[in-house]
Amino acid sequence: MPARDHLHTVFRESLEKDGWRITHDPYVIPIGKRRIFIDLAAEEDVVLGAVKSGEKIAVEVKTFAGSSEVEDFHNALGQYLLYRFALLKYEAEREVFLSIPEDTFEEFLDDYFFYEVLEHFKVKFVVFDPINKKILQWERWKNIKSL
Repeated sequence: MPARDHLHTVFRESLEKDGWRITHDPYVIPIGKRRIFIDLAAEEDVVLGAVKSGEKIAVEVKTFAGSSEVEDFHNALGQYLLYRFALLKYEAEREVFLSIPEDTFEEFLDDYFFYEVLEHFKVKFVVFDPINKKILQWERWKNIKSL
């Protein structure tokens, strides 16, 4: 099993605080003869009238704390795209997200190129505040065309 990111527990607590129930830690998906490990899977149980509907997500936790932000971004994007494809085959109703700490997200916005890459590949992401353990933003790219 791969090593956990150092903000794994903080993000998990942020997600739970936001009303999500953790169902897998990690979420293991068989792909061919191998397996991949997505950091977390969660469900949000919402009751609307007499109907219970819940969103299902899988989240890869990233802090981009390596020696090269570009390499960290490159690796995170590759993981995300692989996980998204695997979920289409394995559990299509579950959305995959990339978690990004607030300070890292602000750095991406300073260099708009990285934000454009996220937009182009429709990378769904969640921005969180690791200090206050709070979810700040969900991005799902609805109604946005590829570049």
